[in-house]
Amino acid sequence: MLNTLWLFFFLIAAVSGFYQWLVGGNSEIFAQMVRSLFDMAALSVQLMLLLFGTLTLWLGFLKIAEKAGLIDTLARWLGPLFSRLMPGVPAGHPALGLITLNFAANGLGLDNAATPIGLRAMKSLQTLNPHPDTATNAQILFLVLNASSLTLIPISIFMYRAQQGAPDPTMVFLPILLATTASSLAGLLSVALVQRLRLFDPVLMLWFGVFALILGSFMALLATLSAAAIQSLSSLLGNLTLLSIIWLFLLIGWRRNIPLYETFVEGAKEGFAVARDLLPYLVAMLCAVGVLRSSGALDIVLDMIRWLVNLTGLDTRFIDALPTALVKPFSAGAARALLIETMQHHGVDSFPALLGATVQGSTETTFYVLAVYFGAVGIQRARHAVSCALLADLAGVLAAIAVCYWFFG
Repeated sequence: MLNTLWLFFFLIAAVSGFYQWLVGGNSEIFAQMVRSLFDMAALSVQLMLLLFGTLTLWLGFLKIAEKAGLIDTLARWLGPLFSRLMPGVPAGHPALGLITLNFAANGLGLDNAATPIGLRAMKSLQTLNPHPDTATNAQILFLVLNASSLTLIPISIFMYRAQQGAPDPTMVFLPILLATTASSLAGLLSVALVQRLRLFDPVLMLWFGVFALILGSFMALLATLSAAAIQSLSSLLGNLTLLSIIWLFLLIGWRRNIPLYETFVEGAKEGFAVARDLLPYLVAMLCAVGVLRSSGALDIVLDMIRWLVNLTGLDTRFIDALPTALVKPFSAGAARALLIETMQHHGVDSFPALLGATVQGSTETTFYVLAVYFGAVGIQRARHAVSCALLADLAGVLAAIAVCYWFFG
């Protein structure tokens, strides 16, 4: 699948490039595509430099948690749930605890913490893989749920809006919460359908019911708070949770006589090795995406969508936010840049800017996650991971459009 997808990006870029040259008269299009190719290669190296520090830091702390027995404890607690969602993973396997930590970090918008934890979880799942180049069912479910990115507190989106002068940066909090829930639910259901998981199992229904109750109660509480109080609570919870995890790891490690500094360094060395091995996969994917973007293919798609929507007589305001939605599965940086550009061009509280912010917070960079997580363990056959992840992305975008028309339309 990845081989076909990668080639498809270059072929579409080639068709679009020749169209821009022969029909549009843009003789510079191929020079733009070549510049983008080298720019993306340079960007891959810059991303790796950032990942080196992040991965070494968090994998160092995770090594302390592992030796202190925290990951095994989490795995035992969640055994009944994951034994049904991931029947190929034995009860009590360390991967289950890492998966839990990864989902918790994603939910709080702690991307820097979630990625290294997720990579460690993927490597742990790989130890159960009888065919190392092919993704297992458990790895696919884990990746799709990461790509759908259930985010309860989108701190980064609040920050972008505040930087652009929004009087109420948290205005998009509830729309993002609803859209990201739809995205994650679509991802889970699509994988469950393909893998024939029994979602109506009593244990799963109990877990889902508790989650729905907690989420509903949390939303009801937030509805009673002012915008300033929500922003303050979001920032406090995110940062306090991040530091609390570190303090918890260190405290329990100390009580169990773990050599903290030596263990941290041991884990940090693993993080350095993981980051180094990711570079070829990042270069391959980002360069393909860069050529696709610079060829003008995305602009052509937007014009076609606008034309089709005009034929139906529907409102076309959402189309101005679609660049963020179309680019988000490929590149977080490009989606972020397009979101900020939309805020500056249309106004930070305009409908396209609010929709763009909701889309940005409702899904993850699917192909980046695919390249990083599967690339870290050498998986080349993704099976149904791409289609299920893209379905989750589509659900998130459609939900974001519907919710924003409901809230702001």
